[in-house]
Amino acid sequence: MTRFARLDRLPPYVFATVNEIKMEARRAGEDIIDLGMGNPDIGTPQHIVDKLTEAAQKPHNHRYSASMGITKLRMAIADWYKRRFDVDIDPDSEAIVTIGVKEGMSHLVLVTIRPGDVVFTPNPTYPIHPYSAIIAGGDVRGIPVGPGENFFDNLLHATRQTWPRPKILILSYPHNPTTEVVDLDFFQQIVDFAREHKIMLIHDFAYADLVYDGYQAPSLMQAKGAKEVAVEFFSMSKSYSMAGWRVGFCVGNPEIIFALKRIKSYLDYGIFQPIQIAAIIALNGPQQCVAEIRDTYKGRRDTLITGLNRIGWPVESPKGTMFVWAKIPDAYLSMGSVEFSKFLIRKAKVAVAPGLGFGEYGDQYVRFALIENNMRINQAIRGIRKII
Repeated sequence: MTRFARLDRLPPYVFATVNEIKMEARRAGEDIIDLGMGNPDIGTPQHIVDKLTEAAQKPHNHRYSASMGITKLRMAIADWYKRRFDVDIDPDSEAIVTIGVKEGMSHLVLVTIRPGDVVFTPNPTYPIHPYSAIIAGGDVRGIPVGPGENFFDNLLHATRQTWPRPKILILSYPHNPTTEVVDLDFFQQIVDFAREHKIMLIHDFAYADLVYDGYQAPSLMQAKGAKEVAVEFFSMSKSYSMAGWRVGFCVGNPEIIFALKRIKSYLDYGIFQPIQIAAIIALNGPQQCVAEIRDTYKGRRDTLITGLNRIGWPVESPKGTMFVWAKIPDAYLSMGSVEFSKFLIRKAKVAVAPGLGFGEYGDQYVRFALIENNMRINQAIRGIRKII
């Protein structure tokens, strides 16, 4: 058989092992509460769906679109940044529409690094952050992040020890899976560091709106000098519950945006135009739906956190994301996250994501996704109580 060099660099998919156990149990008729994959269960707000339906009825919207996104959507993106963060974005040179964040980030890393270039990513982190670099032939260095870690100190330490110097630093706050959040001072520190060391910054801002308890997530673009070195991705998947629509965008440094625009012009014809038109309505329309989605996740977070603590699994309440990052109880810590996740499926009938799937520094944790209603979450708590 022919060997595929890029696939050879990708490790086995950790989540697949746990998913197979889950599917076996379901095929056997067991009711498994799935809090594993972060796949939003909340429907897209009706006014966005209505706009998609209306636009899809018009034949001229069925043609090829623009790979960088239609002009009115890029203008809506610029307006959104101005309203939200008081950041000026040029819709022509500093904004591009992407087929979700995974596509945009993968192609951006592919076009900006050469084989052997070093890319820094948090560890643990969302898998596409390191794997985008691995697929492109880069060398990845994981920077520890999460409880008990000082990411910036770890970053300085890694930089002193790494040669060649890193080409890219990928960040994501609020952070998946650890749920860590930061303030604008942190971003300013990171931008100053990147300017000094001539490192390109990529920030995945997917959970910008899923924040709680008075916390407001800053944009990296608010830091002084950010446009000199950085771009920021935003996804419509979580804020507007449009995960399956596959629409997001990237803003920031014009040269980096141009590189992504250039590679995408070879690879795709953009997103189905009615989806882009509906995305305009999402960004420019009433934002009450975003608050309602956020409140739904907050209610689920509170139910899960209260329940876990009540049954003797102490977990802190996150200020951001749609996840809970829970250290494995001491009695089961030696199992590691994969075996413990299998154990939860078999004994508690609850599926979670093993922390190892996000990087080796996550192996003492599991991630709960808040993708079931409160009744089902309470049912999960009752199942977990049997083994805690």
